[in-house]
Amino acid sequence: MYKAFLIKYSEIGIKGKNRYVFEDALCHNISSVLKGCDGSFNVSKERGRIYIEVTSDDYDYDEVIERLTKVFGIAAICPVVLVEDKSWDNLCCEACDFVERQYEDRNFTFKVMAKRADKNYIYTSPEIGMNLGGILLEKYPEMSVDVHDPEVMIYIEIREKAYIYSRVIPGPGGMPVGTSGKAMLLLSGGIDSPVAGYMIAKRGVKIDAVYFHAPPYTSERAKKKVIDLAKKVAVYSGKIRLHVINFTDIQMAIYERCPHDELTIIMRRYMMRIAEKLALESDCLGLITGESIGQVASQTMHSLRSTNEVCEELPVYRPLIAFDKQDIVEISQKIDTFDISIQPYEDCCTIFVAKHPVTKPNVNVIRKSERKLEEVIEGLLETAYATDEVIEIG
Repeated sequence: MYKAFLIKYSEIGIKGKNRYVFEDALCHNISSVLKGCDGSFNVSKERGRIYIEVTSDDYDYDEVIERLTKVFGIAAICPVVLVEDKSWDNLCCEACDFVERQYEDRNFTFKVMAKRADKNYIYTSPEIGMNLGGILLEKYPEMSVDVHDPEVMIYIEIREKAYIYSRVIPGPGGMPVGTSGKAMLLLSGGIDSPVAGYMIAKRGVKIDAVYFHAPPYTSERAKKKVIDLAKKVAVYSGKIRLHVINFTDIQMAIYERCPHDELTIIMRRYMMRIAEKLALESDCLGLITGESIGQVASQTMHSLRSTNEVCEELPVYRPLIAFDKQDIVEISQKIDTFDISIQPYEDCCTIFVAKHPVTKPNVNVIRKSERKLEEVIEGLLETAYATDEVIEIG
């Protein structure tokens, strides 16, 4: 049973004088995800490393690893044996004990890689690797050294304490959530938007979300589907405030007064207006969509220009803009949203789709069509804002 974990990061390491901000955020996020685990833990940082020490008698190792592999900013997780007495003789005994307990079959090639952060230690890093490798060879003759392509790496770090490990579990990478501001995700029940939220969160952005509900044309199952998707994204992004907006009256007004081939574009423009207002009220710095160029009629370059035009203050981030559909599907499967997304409960984006939607909308023509809504749209927008149901996810 490992009682400590060494957490490695990568991109944070290239930061300058503000690196501590990212390290502190990562420590905070690690502590937050571990609060839900059995056991108690102490998270600390030291000279480019983050450590987790188990401070309880028992804990669920598999659950800890599972949670840590969802924390953005972590490049690798190393279960370590923590050695309080780092004297040479004791370190050698602990290293031999580690190999004996870790590897029942020791018929493999190995290399000892040492890193001496404590420059007062008796041996240098190369000397530690060479001397300890010799001791392991003597004790376990079935092992053999291969410094170029070993089957097993045994790592030794000498700091205030000594750390021994050989397993390096990949983390998700990215930047700690919360270090890059906040943005509003337009979340539908499809495959793309949850993936877009995941990808932006990976760059350190905290996520809020808005879902446009259209009862009775969309069911409560469609709403639950979106909530379930938000929960999957929140595993990576942390807590999400999901806004549920009743969009039915606005959609019906567009359907009754505007050309049907422009229905999707005009509908998207009003969604963007509402999302921007909610985003500004929540101190968000941008909107996030799951759009990819050319995937559907509303995602051609002409269409994207038309929908972008209504966002007066905030930028729109489209992390999937150049992705093939299969690329998006593969990420959705990786983050466990795909099976939810393909459930047959349609959202308002798919209910009111024209048979022959315009693919190259002219912004001036779209504005002219929207004038047909002038008598009713302000009241409908206010009613829509009043329906805002906020659901805390995560």
